[in-house]
Amino acid sequence: MNHSKQVLVVDDSRVSRLMSHQFILSKHADWQVIEAATGEEALEKVKTVSPVLILLDVNMPGMGGVAAAEQLRVLCPQTHIILVTANVQNAIRNRASELGVGFMEKPITETRIHQLIDSLGL
Repeated sequence: MNHSKQVLVVDDSRVSRLMSHQFILSKHADWQVIEAATGEEALEKVKTVSPVLILLDVNMPGMGGVAAAEQLRVLCPQTHIILVTANVQNAIRNRASELGVGFMEKPITETRIHQLIDSLGL
């Protein structure tokens, strides 16, 4: 039986996705990291996977991270959803709080990813 956890990394930057991917696997080599480049793609992916964690870039072309988080929160009520952004405005923090999603500042670092995973008890 496969007990590997799945993590969905959503970012329009391929470099950011690769970095997050590597940092997650450096802590949990047995986890499966799924990547999406847009909010729309993330919504498609969760139809076929059940991530325990979704890292969601806020600023993306098309559907941004906050809009995607609103829909993902409904589709994946048990999933930890974390908005990732360099733009830490109170409006975004407040919206994240209303949606029941977490918050992580960019730049994405190995330490931040590991601290996040530990804080969520995953």
